[in-house]
Amino acid sequence: MDNKKRALGRGLEQLFNTENLDVESIEKQIYDSASNEEIIEVNLDELRPNPYQPRKVFDEDALNELAESIKEHGVFQPVIIKKSIKGYEIIAGERRVRASKLAGKTTIPAIIRTFTDEQMMEIALLENLQRENLNAMEEAKAYELMLNNLHLTQEELAKKVGKSRSHITNMLGLLKLPDDVQNLVVSNDISMGHARVLSKLSDEEEIKKLANEIVEKKMPVRDIEKITSDKSIEKKVKINRQDSNDEYKYIEELMSEKLDSKVKVRNHKIEISFSNTADLNRILEIINIGE
Repeated sequence: MDNKKRALGRGLEQLFNTENLDVESIEKQIYDSASNEEIIEVNLDELRPNPYQPRKVFDEDALNELAESIKEHGVFQPVIIKKSIKGYEIIAGERRVRASKLAGKTTIPAIIRTFTDEQMMEIALLENLQRENLNAMEEAKAYELMLNNLHLTQEELAKKVGKSRSHITNMLGLLKLPDDVQNLVVSNDISMGHARVLSKLSDEEEIKKLANEIVEKKMPVRDIEKITSDKSIEKKVKINRQDSNDEYKYIEELMSEKLDSKVKVRNHKIEISFSNTADLNRILEIINIGE
């Protein structure tokens, strides 16, 4: 059968340009516009995951449940794919592909379309954000990827994914946590509430110590908030008592807390540290500097 492929229509291009991008609307328009001849059977071993897929762990129970459904009823909704140098890349429907393999299938119905790299990224990230429960770290990394590669501000990203600006900021803050602590978030040993409080701290060893205490003592978020608040007050009092030669340290402390970044004031200059482009954009938005 002829492997037909064509570019996205004008209506679909307009959908990509909307603020609150809806993956279901994109897929529906592709399905509705596809002729019967365009829905083809593709060998599963020719399909590769979308390179921008943020999900690293798939729920095995959910996949097995979907596989049983596919065994009995088949795949109702074709996957959307893009022709690549070798085989095809999955644009939407990786769970259906994985479940079909578990069900012992060798082919899957598919529709071929042409997408830009930016569109592939948007669909991959938004399909997971809107339909699946990404773990907190996967969600944070998905936001970072969109900010850096699609050149969005946090405000624009919030509108595109239908979240609040503060939610985006809080999620990005998790990326500052030490790897060990991020793993505790992924394994649900510490909650999102715990992680958000820990992400406000700057001392890596202190973060690790508190994270271990949370796990060992099963400490509620409220207790961690009190501990970190008390430490912050103690630190400010100590700074206020220092002599005039260290007066800038108090300013550094205030700015670091406000910007959630390391700040140095010296030689009549203010130095603000940032980890990447997304983090720089976050800081610029806080101090109201942007396009």
